[in-house]
Amino acid sequence: MRARHRVFTAHPARTVVLAFALVILLGTALLSLPVASEDGHATGFVTSLFTSTSAVCVTGLVVVDTGTYWSGFGEGVILALFQIGGFGIMTMASLLALLVSGRLRMRMQLTTQAEAKGLGLAEVRRVLLGVAGTTLAVELSASAILALRFGLGYDESPGRAAYLGVFHAVSAFTNASFGLHADSLTRYAEDPWVTLTVAFTIILGGIGFPVILELLRHRRRRALGRPNWSLNTKLTLAATAVLLFGGTVLICLLEWTNSGTLGAFSTPQKVLNGFFVSAASRTAGFNTFDVGALHPATLLLTSILMFIGGGSAGTAGGIKVTTFAVLAAAMQAEVRGESHAVIMGRRLTPDVVRQALTVALLSVGVVVASVLALLTVTEERMEAVLFEAVSAFGTVGMSTGITPGLPESARLILILLMFVGRLGPITLVSALALRERTRRYQLPEERPVIG
Repeated sequence: MRARHRVFTAHPARTVVLAFALVILLGTALLSLPVASEDGHATGFVTSLFTSTSAVCVTGLVVVDTGTYWSGFGEGVILALFQIGGFGIMTMASLLALLVSGRLRMRMQLTTQAEAKGLGLAEVRRVLLGVAGTTLAVELSASAILALRFGLGYDESPGRAAYLGVFHAVSAFTNASFGLHADSLTRYAEDPWVTLTVAFTIILGGIGFPVILELLRHRRRRALGRPNWSLNTKLTLAATAVLLFGGTVLICLLEWTNSGTLGAFSTPQKVLNGFFVSAASRTAGFNTFDVGALHPATLLLTSILMFIGGGSAGTAGGIKVTTFAVLAAAMQAEVRGESHAVIMGRRLTPDVVRQALTVALLSVGVVVASVLALLTVTEERMEAVLFEAVSAFGTVGMSTGITPGLPESARLILILLMFVGRLGPITLVSALALRERTRRYQLPEERPVIG
């Protein structure tokens, strides 16, 4: 156990990447079996690899229809993969956060006893039990609501209703956005029982386990007065609320009269579906209407929401809302001429700002490079390619419908993009924090011309 602890703390990013790669390869092998497909034939390697990567990285992009192409065994494998992927992402991200904070605390102390305050077994056990308990509670609750609705409202048999409820609840909480219907959730667009249940399950999975755990710990304090939340929780909740509300308003304004999207609904249903898309586009790619029919302006807005993503140490992708908030605070401080960025009465350290800037710029570089590569191997229009690339990087899974028709070379690019987008920000931030060093000398200062 001590040897495994040393391996993890020495190369945590490498351990996480290797673990997810092995699970993806195992899923690829299982999905390649003849028993995994509905017609009983072996599935090609690229299709199996794409589906396995999309499931483990909880993305939801597909090249074949999940409900009709895969057999019951294949659907079970996919369900297991995105359950493992979602649970593993929350657990690994939380453990890495503990490790990073523990290592940074150690550097402030000069005693050898501080080394024992790292990633202890008690902390690991607490994280594992917390993530497992939270996952089980949310998924069971959502499964029960959806199963009852499918059974009572759509005349599904008890077994089929339970299966649909479990599959979509797990897919929503893990933000995997895999569905068993070719039209995703379009047939339920006018049903608030289904859409709101899925939307709030997506939001809970996307805000991150540390935030959920802190909210549960402080539920008694909320009854007595204002809870003493951490800055991470305050930022995540505030940014999530702003993006949900702002996204809903802008999507409704842009698509209100579009007959291919919101224009076909009544006013309450327009608001309902605008909210659903705002929630889903930041982390899970379920859709209640044809995404390919969105106006170019809405596609761009949705791409921005997908790029920002959800909370840290959760199942959401993107650069994360806290990264976006830190960059906004840094920009505000620079405009005001202040020397330090400040958020909610707290001063941000320079290393946090540097890490946020690094994650954001590298993410932009990855997306731009991927779009350029995709445009060279496909003839699809630029806005659709950009949308698909951001959806893959943000592990959202929302699609304009071009993915199934892409050539294998483009699919391989999206596979790599999903993997990098899922694990890149997590491993990059932990690596940056763990490699932090104090320079014992200062170089001459000089200021280049900016702008």
